Amino acid sequence: MIKTDALIIGAGPTGLFTAHQLKIIGLDCQIVDNLDKIGGQCIELYPDKPIYDIPAIPECTGEELTQNLIKQLEPFKIKFHLNERVDEVKKVNNNWEVKTSNGTKFSTPNVIIAGGVGSFEPRKFSLKECEQFENNSIFYSIKDKKIFEGKIVTIFGGGDSALDWAVELSKTSKVNLIHRRDEFRGANATVDKVHELAKSGKINLFTKYQLSGVKGSSNLESVEITHENKEVKTFKTDYILGFFGLIMQLGPIANWGLNLNKKTIEVDTEKFETNQKGIYAVGDITADIALVNVGELEGRHAVEKIFGEPRRPIIYENISTIMFLNPEVAGVGMNEQQAQKSGIDYRVAIFDFCCIPRAVAMRNTEGFFKILVTDDENMKVLGMRAVGEHASSAIQAVALLIATNKGIEELAELIHPHPSIIEGVQECIRVLLGKSIYKPSIFKDYLVYRCYRNGKLIE
Repeated sequence: MIKTDALIIGAGPTGLFTAHQLKIIGLDCQIVDNLDKIGGQCIELYPDKPIYDIPAIPECTGEELTQNLIKQLEPFKIKFHLNERVDEVKKVNNNWEVKTSNGTKFSTPNVIIAGGVGSFEPRKFSLKECEQFENNSIFYSIKDKKIFEGKIVTIFGGGDSALDWAVELSKTSKVNLIHRRDEFRGANATVDKVHELAKSGKINLFTKYQLSGVKGSSNLESVEITHENKEVKTFKTDYILGFFGLIMQLGPIANWGLNLNKKTIEVDTEKFETNQKGIYAVGDITADIALVNVGELEGRHAVEKIFGEPRRPIIYENISTIMFLNPEVAGVGMNEQQAQKSGIDYRVAIFDFCCIPRAVAMRNTEGFFKILVTDDENMKVLGMRAVGEHASSAIQAVALLIATNKGIEELAELIHPHPSIIEGVQECIRVLLGKSIYKPSIFKDYLVYRCYRNGKLIE
């Protein structure tokens, strides 16, 4: 039995962030993940995809983010349990006893679920006869390649995993590679290598075939494949490997007595504790907001609860949305449609970049700022939309006003950097206050002001 202050389920970015925070305050933790590598979705689904939502990092790939997080954790020597799925969680006295698919057992007062959108499970053969041979003669991943030495191995699939393992196992085994198409989805160099090995007789290659039958008693003995033209082939095999990609499932988590909303776990957003005391959930598995920086902040709040008490709940209304298009598009809070649907009386101002000195000087006046506030004396900010140069940076001040539930007077009086694009935000607010030197009645092509009250538009 392994005893630890906290057990983290999931080795993706949120799990790694959370582990770092736990170790910083002196708490022990260990991490379990169903995958055979660290990094979760970032490493499994988009290692080369640019990521833009990491604080203080303009751009990085999933691979780079993972490697940096691993490097950050190196001084703490955290124990990882990879290729293990948490199957059982039960309360024993004041602790949770946790058992994995490999039989590893933990005792901990705190379980933190950072499992993304669930555990990654392999796509399996649809043929029912395969079930009796799974984890015996039929596998969907390889933990120890030595068991295949000197054996006949039949691999199904046309992606990188199937091709890579076909090349690797052909060094010590007799390999049959079956794919339902002529074209492969792997790296060109690997595809060329497979064809080269097929020509030399080191790999038996069958395309446009699919699995249609398996035979054996306690162990697999033979396999049957069928061509799209109905031609059938049968041959001996010791093992079958299926590489059809991964699917995401909530898995055993669904049976832990947690309050669920479809495929997400309901939590108290002040503490990120579930309905089960001592079990927390952070990151994508808790909500529809699938952003790395949101998961990182949720992990911090969960750790604060374990260590003491969080200062305040996370406010999701001020989470910004950014699209790095040309021009940039950014938004935070409500839009007009949402405000109207909620029955909120509001005022809105739209301020064109043509009226911003910095935009004119940059010879880039494509864009606008649009700000919504409540139609009352407080004029609290409801939301903002920005299109144009520096849009992603310009929304931050408004996001802070939403988070603090403040009105716009303070931002209107603040001395902004000059000349800057965000001066346009200030001027947009002055339009709402009726204090701008730019009047919508005069600058009709560039400025808009309107009020929506009692379900009616008031110009």
